Amino acid sequence: MKEKIKSGLIKFSKTFIPLAFGLIVLWFIVKALDFEQVILILKKDVNYWIIALSLPFGLFGQIMRAIRWELLIRPLGYNPKKSNLIYSVLGNYGVNLAFPRLGEIWRCTMINRYEKVPFTKLIGTVIIDRISDTIVVAMIVIAAFVMNVPYFKSFFAQHPETYSKLYDILSSVWFYIGIVFMGIVMWFFFRQFKERPAIKKTQQFLFDIWEGIRTIGRMKDNWLFGFYSLLIWLSYFLYFYICFYAFPFTENLGWNCGLIAFGMGSIAMGVPVQGGVGAWQFMIIATLIGFGLTKDDAGAFAFCVWTIQSLIFTALFGLFGVMALPIANSKKINK
Repeated sequence: MKEKIKSGLIKFSKTFIPLAFGLIVLWFIVKALDFEQVILILKKDVNYWIIALSLPFGLFGQIMRAIRWELLIRPLGYNPKKSNLIYSVLGNYGVNLAFPRLGEIWRCTMINRYEKVPFTKLIGTVIIDRISDTIVVAMIVIAAFVMNVPYFKSFFAQHPETYSKLYDILSSVWFYIGIVFMGIVMWFFFRQFKERPAIKKTQQFLFDIWEGIRTIGRMKDNWLFGFYSLLIWLSYFLYFYICFYAFPFTENLGWNCGLIAFGMGSIAMGVPVQGGVGAWQFMIIATLIGFGLTKDDAGAFAFCVWTIQSLIFTALFGLFGVMALPIANSKKINK
């Protein structure tokens, strides 16, 4: 009974603490806006047809992510159906809206169930998937920074809290001493108790993950992985940037501003909170204000785009993916 209560509390904290954090940030953002003015903008100044035009690019990016994932799974010796991969990736995003970071575990569980690919090896491929995304986001931010050094100097001068804590951690010698110490402790622990069943299982688990990570080196068409990655992030950029043309105050800002805002929003989506709520709005509003928009105009853009693209569009297709998987594989289940 105590274990069930403990497990329930852990699940509750993982779900609701990030959500509470995001909502608190969101509340401070809303408090700083003239929300009557924001509502007026949303009623009169937004071309929702243009936002609708952006949505297929988001869907295309998710489909391409599933196809890229297939490249990582095939070297493991498995041939999963593309439809199952697509449904699982769509569902991944839907699950993440409710439970941050659980979507990746969910999609691996689904492919393990319906395609019989070992779960731990799938985790390895997902790690590669996310590392690739991190590298691309870093490249986008670096490119935006190089092209707009004066803007970033101004942004960080106005919002030092966005990087000061990270800088303090990374510049502290204790951070690196801690990493080395943890590495030594783990090495000693695994060496000292290597014959214990639990340690053997853990070693096998880590080995299977490593096997999944190594698949990128065994792919026959490595260039395809890079090409698909390019298509994914180009789709995501267009998904975001097309929305600039739906608002009179952003339609003339240009792709350069769009790239900066997209990069900053992508960083915010790395925050482990449902759909980036709060963090995404903050970064987008701060970025657009840096390009001369008023708080209310920037707030109207951020809330409108996030609500339509993340809260509605992602949720609907996520629900579709979650429901489509068992239906598409009903014959397998009944066998």
